[in-house]
Amino acid sequence: MQDKSIIFFDIDGTLLNSEKKLPDTTRQAVDALKKAGHIVAIATGRAPFMYKELREALDIDTYISCNGQYVVLEGEVIYKNPLDAHALSDLTEHALENDHPVIYLSEDDMRSNVPEHEYITEGLSTLQLGITPTHDSSYHEEKELYQTLLFCPEGEEQQYEEAYNKFDFVRWHPLSVDVIPKGGSKANGIEKIINHLDFSGDRQYAFGDGPNDVEMLTAVENSYAMGNATDLVKSYAKHVTSHVDEDGILNGLKQAGLIQE
Repeated sequence: MQDKSIIFFDIDGTLLNSEKKLPDTTRQAVDALKKAGHIVAIATGRAPFMYKELREALDIDTYISCNGQYVVLEGEVIYKNPLDAHALSDLTEHALENDHPVIYLSEDDMRSNVPEHEYITEGLSTLQLGITPTHDSSYHEEKELYQTLLFCPEGEEQQYEEAYNKFDFVRWHPLSVDVIPKGGSKANGIEKIINHLDFSGDRQYAFGDGPNDVEMLTAVENSYAMGNATDLVKSYAKHVTSHVDEDGILNGLKQAGLIQE
């Protein structure tokens, strides 16, 4: 595979634009990569069921979900890293006392521990999933869960960070943070895939825009921050491409030399 590369793409703000749409130039760029023999993969904080249509639209069967906790290579699950069930139960009780709802994410569904909450409504609306979580307060007792969404205003996650050392908390919305296993990241998921494939560091690429992309952008040799990323996120990437709404993926791939001008 010395003349082929593997390219990892975040979804929100990277593959999908500000309106949560897949730009035509991005679709065409991914098609060109695949036709050239490169492997195209997704690395996202979303659970698999949240972007099934996108995978089908781009014909992608290698993906990293839940910020690295659920990894699929060519349609086969190669790595799972579920949340500690006991600690998650304690976290849920703690959050309930503070009127902070949670959503439990498995690979195929999401359930909330409360029937409804304004934080959930506002937070999920930005993802434009077209689906809402079912109320099931015992879901975390029945399934392996790879990520939980804890809904709380900015700054209020500190109490949980201090109390639960088995988890990392990564903010993705002013009202919500991802709860993942301690030390888990997209970079870990990428490592699992690379361990199965023969790609040298100079043949690995990653594109992202958010705080949960920092480890990935740091670990991958050829990393590209989207123009819409914050200055902090950009500082961790080797390169910066244009805004997602301004053909950021296409321009980045041209900059990388993976697509011809």
